[in-house]
Amino acid sequence: MTYQQPQYAPIHPPQQQPQPPQNGMGVAALVLGLLGLLFSFIPLVGVVAWPMVILGLVFGIVGLGKANKGRATNKGLAIAGIALSLCGLLVCIAWTVFFGAVASNVQEEAAREATVVYELSGDARDVTVTYTTFGDDTVAPPAQEAVAALPWQKDFKVKGLLKGGSVTATTGAEGGTLTCKVTVDGVVKKTETASGRFAMVSCTGF
Repeated sequence: MTYQQPQYAPIHPPQQQPQPPQNGMGVAALVLGLLGLLFSFIPLVGVVAWPMVILGLVFGIVGLGKANKGRATNKGLAIAGIALSLCGLLVCIAWTVFFGAVASNVQEEAAREATVVYELSGDARDVTVTYTTFGDDTVAPPAQEAVAALPWQKDFKVKGLLKGGSVTATTGAEGGTLTCKVTVDGVVKKTETASGRFAMVSCTGF
């Protein structure tokens, strides 16, 4: 009697399932980059764009690296996310530079001392003039004077931003020509001329 060796089926190692593409980073980069770019154009509200564009840039770089290694299939989306995020970042930086320059100009103006001059000229007589006066960074209540003959002038030293000012004048019953003029540091800001009885000139809003 011969012994027959049992037959065994060959053992095959389990086949590895292909891993699905890891496209999440590229998609996230595109979405964040697009939203960040849109928000970056809105002043003040655009501060929320900073984290969006930075995260979009990071996710896009990571997604591009995975696509180059064959672990993702959305290389185009990753590149688009990087581009949008960079554009949004540039807009955010531009806003930061702009607001910084504005703040610097405001500080310089607040510290500057200006010379404000009110002038009345012409041939009118018995002129009544009403004008605002300046204190330290403030505008005092209006003052009024009766001017028998022209010219007339008032000078003020103002430190800080000009928050307002005005000079108005009216001719008397005899009429005549009347001109008001306002200069700030030698530069004419307002001027107006009128003539006749009880004619009025007004230099405001400078």
